[in-house]
Amino acid sequence: MDEPFSSPDGNHRLQIKESEDGISFSYRYNGVEVLNGTCLGLIIGDSLPARTKFVGIDKSSFEETWYPVIGKNKEVLNQYNECTLHLQDSRTGTGSYDIIFRCYNDGFAYRYVLHNEPENEIRILGEQTKLSFTDNFTFWAYNREHPNIGPLVSSDTSLVEVKIPMVVKTRNDLYLGIHEAAILRYAPLTIKSGERDISFNVSETSDGGPITTSWRTFIVGDRPGDLVSSNLLQNLNEPCKIEDTSWIKPGKTLWDWRVWGYKAADGYEYLLDTKTHKRFIDFAAKNNIQYLLIDADWYGLEFSADSDPTAASREGFNIEECMAYAKAHNVGIILYLNDVGAKKFGLERVLKQFADWGAVGVKYGFMKGTWEEKVRHTREVVEICAKYQLMVDFHDNPVPPSGDERTYPNLVTREFCHAQADAKRSYFPETAVSSAFINMMAGPVDYTNGWFDLNNAHSRVRVFEELPGTVTAELAKLIVAQTGWMVLPDAPEEYLKKDDLFDCIRKMPVKFDSFKVLQGDIDSYITVVRSAGDDWFIGSLTNRDGRQIEIDLSFLPQGENFEATVYSDDKDTHFLNQKETYVISNQKVNSDSIIKVKLAPGGGNAIYLKKI
Repeated sequence: MDEPFSSPDGNHRLQIKESEDGISFSYRYNGVEVLNGTCLGLIIGDSLPARTKFVGIDKSSFEETWYPVIGKNKEVLNQYNECTLHLQDSRTGTGSYDIIFRCYNDGFAYRYVLHNEPENEIRILGEQTKLSFTDNFTFWAYNREHPNIGPLVSSDTSLVEVKIPMVVKTRNDLYLGIHEAAILRYAPLTIKSGERDISFNVSETSDGGPITTSWRTFIVGDRPGDLVSSNLLQNLNEPCKIEDTSWIKPGKTLWDWRVWGYKAADGYEYLLDTKTHKRFIDFAAKNNIQYLLIDADWYGLEFSADSDPTAASREGFNIEECMAYAKAHNVGIILYLNDVGAKKFGLERVLKQFADWGAVGVKYGFMKGTWEEKVRHTREVVEICAKYQLMVDFHDNPVPPSGDERTYPNLVTREFCHAQADAKRSYFPETAVSSAFINMMAGPVDYTNGWFDLNNAHSRVRVFEELPGTVTAELAKLIVAQTGWMVLPDAPEEYLKKDDLFDCIRKMPVKFDSFKVLQGDIDSYITVVRSAGDDWFIGSLTNRDGRQIEIDLSFLPQGENFEATVYSDDKDTHFLNQKETYVISNQKVNSDSIIKVKLAPGGGNAIYLKKI
């Protein structure tokens, strides 16, 4: 068997082969070979990789347009060619399984389907996949709550194991984003990089009945921004399973956690009590902010087994009073919950109680267990939340996003990153840039951007280190970051001190209509443009180096004029010692215009384009 297989546009071409060593494939992009002799297969039971024989093939094509409830774009084209290989264990003639390939115009993917009887248990010990590149390559990878790994050159490193997603840049400047789609039952894979190859490692697992793995995915682009703009992961997941999605509403949310101990000019000190939350709600209601996120300790000490998340009140705090006040002001409440409280008091019981009180969502933290247990428990939490019409945000080293927000769009975001002021370490500008290219490729991410008090916030109870950055970069991050909930971490009074800057946040929609990376480099800078009705927002970030960039506005509709409000770093702005200086200017623009932007070291720029 030697089977050619291409994407709908013909730019991506796989050549699938059978040999004595099993199934392999090679990959070409625009006629240039990228991968050759790539071996495939799972290691089953206690044996060496099973010898397989090819017994059949099916091919098909598919095309649809679907409309995300929460996502990067208002509508998504799902178009692919599919090739299914039917295989058997050559030693026994039994143990049939399939390898399904899909080829899109922005990449390709494959998965395994084992046709096993429900009463039989299969042990998967590993995966023998090895991707062989035609030359050495440069790569970057996700690194939990630390700065991302890379750039590393494959030929200069010994065998390195990294987590997904991984971004590879080939010698001919092609970018591949390697990840998984539909991580639903089994632990996420890790990747080992060699001199010219990479291999996949999967955790040992056993399961009965038919087994379907996640999709091993390869998003491909000429620029790193193409990987982030892609919807390939979402397209590889099942359509939405929630019949009525009207209650799933993205938006902006205030957050109490980092404001503890803040003292306002009027002498008020923010604490964890109902009086403070009413003050937050008043500000949200007046400033186009839809939600308030009430974080840990609201139902008792965060990790105490005695802290009961179904108890309505404790000293100084009454959740029912808070909910009633929020409802009267048309502000939704999001409640924190962690594994300790959920498992002791019953996950469904707790979530039902949250819904009965009137909560709109849950922030779920510190999930325990093996990675496979976390994967399955994540889906359980999401499904029960959907049952009680609750949105959910996973924090504290969550399972990677994998496009599964298409199936359950109440899964609005995750802290799949080094969120600012979190993990008790500072978050530097280069992390903001690289994670926009690497982490955000996986899906919606909760960075908790939007700090305005950069000079003194670390004096608060829950801000542990200084915040390196500039205030205009903080504004830009809210545009660059793709997420369902835009979590604003600062005190209302700090936003009002810079009201002209905060006005851009007021104007931001609850949901953008589009997302595109205009320009950038993984280690240097990024510019993202997003539409909202007739208006547009542009956000740019740089690493520790200052730079000048030009933003081409040819994406604007021809023949239409816009007023551009440009929020810029000032001439002396610096991410270490002049964090809060900025200037605002206005100009008339159209699709022929180019805006020249100066980014301070560690800084950023935001532009609001209002149709005239």
